[in-house]
Amino acid sequence: MSTEAVKLKGTAFHLANFVDYSDDSVVSKTLLKKTTGNITLFAFDTGQGLSEHTAPFDAVVFILDGQARITIGGSPQNVGDGEMLIMPANISHALHAEKRFKMLLVMIRGD
Repeated sequence: MSTEAVKLKGTAFHLANFVDYSDDSVVSKTLLKKTTGNITLFAFDTGQGLSEHTAPFDAVVFILDGQARITIGGSPQNVGDGEMLIMPANISHALHAEKRFKMLLVMIRGD
């Protein structure tokens, strides 16, 4: 967990302002990391993404800013500001920024 995130414990903050875009990059900030799961902020610049992969547990994506193209099991969909998507365990998924976006990713390990 970043030192910056530790300092914010117990203090309200605006998620979208806590991670900045960087040209031609994906920026991530771990807010919470436990054996039971992680909470991570991401900022994707245009053209960036995460390649197709699977995870052994469900993952929740909440779009804070912009719009993501998220493909689950070969089916792409656009997810935008204020929308949430649950990516099911053991199904391939990928994310792509046709234009820049920020997201909160929540992964909880277990059944």
